[in-house]
Amino acid sequence: MAVLTIRDALNQALREEIIRDENVFVMGEEVAEYDGAYKVTRGLWKEFGDKRVVDTPITELGFAAVGVGAAMAGLRPVIEFMTWNFSILASDQIINHAAAMRYMSGGQFKVPIVFRGPNGSAYQVSSQHSHAIESMYANFPGLKVVMPSTAADAKGLLKASIRDDNPVIFMEQERMYGLKGEVPEDEDFIIPLGVADVKREGSDCTIVARSMTVPLALQAAEKIQAEFDVSVEVIDPRTIKPLDIDTITNSVKKTNRLVIAEESHSFASVGAEIAYQVMDTAFDYLDAPIKRISTAETPIPYAKNLEAAALPSVESIIAAVKEVCYL
Repeated sequence: MAVLTIRDALNQALREEIIRDENVFVMGEEVAEYDGAYKVTRGLWKEFGDKRVVDTPITELGFAAVGVGAAMAGLRPVIEFMTWNFSILASDQIINHAAAMRYMSGGQFKVPIVFRGPNGSAYQVSSQHSHAIESMYANFPGLKVVMPSTAADAKGLLKASIRDDNPVIFMEQERMYGLKGEVPEDEDFIIPLGVADVKREGSDCTIVARSMTVPLALQAAEKIQAEFDVSVEVIDPRTIKPLDIDTITNSVKKTNRLVIAEESHSFASVGAEIAYQVMDTAFDYLDAPIKRISTAETPIPYAKNLEAAALPSVESIIAAVKEVCYL
């Protein structure tokens, strides 16, 4: 296996899929000559040229619409948003057109398009660039929502998303682009959408985490094991829509306790949905109330210390596990 950063794993996935399928192309702001705002598309324009890697003006609604039309015509666009905050400008095309077109056309049109880019907080980018908005898109039928947390997952899930015949919302995390991990070198390596992954096995408590909170949960689990001899299982859904609730509930049935850690705000979040589904299907197995860790209900501050206080942390996850385990 190769050891790659998440950034390079995504780049590798894009390159392999562009080579594999002549219908795949990348489009977005600064993706070509500049090599991408986060260097995910580094080198692709020089290798494949203007027709496969397309720079756009700062017009999210416009180039999202071009992508939807191209997908309806048989191409497989990968649309990069410089940040998912900016996708709000394009949400008309994503929600009213990409998500609904297959249903509204009675199956006459497929919309095989991937919308991707960084979601959630970065480092001191303040309120307008720090939204974790996965729950917004997960609310609309017709969209699949994917959130990788490792380099291998990033590559395998992106390749699966590009090959999918439905619109996929692919949410990365800017803070995690430089994280390294082992990645299979097989060019046909894919991870099916809708399959969760047990990142750490345990017997006393389950933590469901995604994206940025996965490494935080793993660190918390190690510290809890060392200090309290409590065995914590960490599950990463990887795909928010469709959600692999069976893997989560099977873990809860084993550990009898659940902590949900997410970067989004708590109200009407994905964590709220997971908590409900676990309560609905595994209530009798719970030995403590479900505990949720989320971002504070405030616009994300610019000040470094206030930003850190607003976001989930290893310490806040440890405190939640101690609470449900009555430590």
